[in-house]
Amino acid sequence: MRAEAQNFADEINKSLELLAQRLDVETAQHRLEEFNARVEDPNLWDDAEAAQKLMRDRQALVDAMATYEGIRTELQDNVDLIELGEMEEDTEVVAEAEAALKKLAATAAQKELEALLDGEADANDTFLEINSGAGGTESCDWASMLARMYVRWAERKGYKVELQAESAGEEAGIKSATYKVSGHNAYGWMKSESGVHRLVRISPFDSAAKRHTSFTSVKVYPVVDDNIEIEVNPADIRIDTYRSSGGGGQHVNTTDSAVRITHHPTGIVVTSSEKSQHQNRDIAMKALKSRLYQMELDKRSALVNEAHESAGDAGWGNQIRSYVLQPYQMVKDLRTNYETSDTKGVLDGDLDGLMAATLALAVSGKSRAEAQEG
Repeated sequence: MRAEAQNFADEINKSLELLAQRLDVETAQHRLEEFNARVEDPNLWDDAEAAQKLMRDRQALVDAMATYEGIRTELQDNVDLIELGEMEEDTEVVAEAEAALKKLAATAAQKELEALLDGEADANDTFLEINSGAGGTESCDWASMLARMYVRWAERKGYKVELQAESAGEEAGIKSATYKVSGHNAYGWMKSESGVHRLVRISPFDSAAKRHTSFTSVKVYPVVDDNIEIEVNPADIRIDTYRSSGGGGQHVNTTDSAVRITHHPTGIVVTSSEKSQHQNRDIAMKALKSRLYQMELDKRSALVNEAHESAGDAGWGNQIRSYVLQPYQMVKDLRTNYETSDTKGVLDGDLDGLMAATLALAVSGKSRAEAQEG
């Protein structure tokens, strides 16, 4: 088999290994039989909500098994065709099978990513908070660069992006910004971005053209939907109304009705600066509930908890990812060791590779390369 076809086959096998791990393929048939037995229970629909969840879980398992088996069978069929075509020197058959392998590799990679996005809140919309850290004007500018990067990434996904609140930097950029990103699996994709992001570059604000290091923190938490009950004691919060400090313009609403809610037990502070004070209270309360829900998710997941704790202060020693623009070009995620020299592409929103590597790590506890070895 030619090298290019072998590479496609190897990629498909890598995806199959991670799909099998996510599916727990050895127990899948047994779990399906258990689902089928429960579905036949005549009392199943006495609790309609539990029955609906059971049916959804069963269908998800059926779909995952069919996906895995379909890719595995198609891979083997095309490898067999290539070998047969090469034996019979039928170049047309070989070419068709190689083209099918290329297409299957793309499908398998997409299914691999989809399999990673099945956490409790992964399908939800998400809030994205960006806060400049150590570095003054440099970090404010870096925060605005990150905001642009995430907005472009979201637009590529077809997601809706709404600016909830923004505080402008004194000289350039932004001190902070909060966005709501809406779309299927928005939280699942973005949750891996929580942490400190480090930039190394020649400063555009330094007349001596020296290298500067800047830090900005990113926090991601799911929008709580109506099916999730989060109780907030009114005695635990303080609601302040103030004038928005935004500088106006395309993304900033300047208004006297901005709202800040402080949750005393946790110290969480959320803001919203839309035009309507009533709307701001609603948005800010939803953001607070989402933050509280995220804290609950963190308690349940040691890995996510460690990721959020590692966010820490936006400064040295806490970064999850480095973006080096000088003296060389490199973006490297320090959790997965995934790296790319396409810094322009990343800053223009090409984040899927970085996100996918972290999603794989969250599932298996090791990098994709390590998953293949283990």
